[in-house]
Amino acid sequence: MSADTKIAELLTELHQLIKQTQEERSRSEHNLLNIQKTHERMQTENKTSPYYRTKLRGLYTTAKADAEAECSILRHALDKIAEIKSLQEERRIAAKSARVQSDNDPPRKTMRRGVLMTLLQQSAMTLPLWIGKPGESPPPLCGAIPASSDYVAKQGDKVAARVKVVDGDEQWILAEVVSYSHSTNKYEVDDIDEEGKERHTLSRRRIIPLPQWKANPETDPEALFSKDQLVLALYPQTTCFYRALIHTPPHRPQDDYSVLFEDTSYADGYSPPLNVAQRYVVACKENKKK
Repeated sequence: MSADTKIAELLTELHQLIKQTQEERSRSEHNLLNIQKTHERMQTENKTSPYYRTKLRGLYTTAKADAEAECSILRHALDKIAEIKSLQEERRIAAKSARVQSDNDPPRKTMRRGVLMTLLQQSAMTLPLWIGKPGESPPPLCGAIPASSDYVAKQGDKVAARVKVVDGDEQWILAEVVSYSHSTNKYEVDDIDEEGKERHTLSRRRIIPLPQWKANPETDPEALFSKDQLVLALYPQTTCFYRALIHTPPHRPQDDYSVLFEDTSYADGYSPPLNVAQRYVVACKENKKK
């Protein structure tokens, strides 16, 4: 089965799950309305009789079962979305690998800066939000939680990569993993800003995997960087990571970090607060300010 056919099937299944969610929610609304009316009658009569206690117990039991059923459908839908995104990424990587140019082919056009910045913004916005079950801890690569020590980034994964630049200095850039060699423990990565023209071979210590899930500040604040913590953050409208301090962590799932970039042109050595998405904020491996 081709990737396109599988994606089409998954989209159909996702559509059905969305319909089921709407049906489940409509069904539960009647019970929630009964709970509200029962409480109103109790307030009017100014008493809590055994009858009302029994009735409310049954209504809340039903409401809990309805919520769990809806939650199960939504989790199933999220799994379908993740599978679709994975297939789309596999298709993109396969197309990139198969794009072999002959000497007679015209040179590829470099992606316009504005288009690249839009794609990076979309990648940050569509990063899935981690929604764990009650009591479940966020996994590695959720928000500020680092990858496990034996983790190997997959082909196509986006990472922060420390590379040497023209003047011999080093810089952290946004890159895409091409391959990993277990024999040498080294990655091959492409500079995201060069459409594969600039390839680097780097050791694992020069690679920091980017988050694969956003952390929810309302349920998992421990999975976020805290105020004044030193990080590497992607400077807005660039593809380079720079040292920064967390000014304000996100308060809602849709919020970005507010960070202060190191900048010697300011008296205190830091820029005014700038917003950076969770997708592009990682732990800084260097503790001391240069």
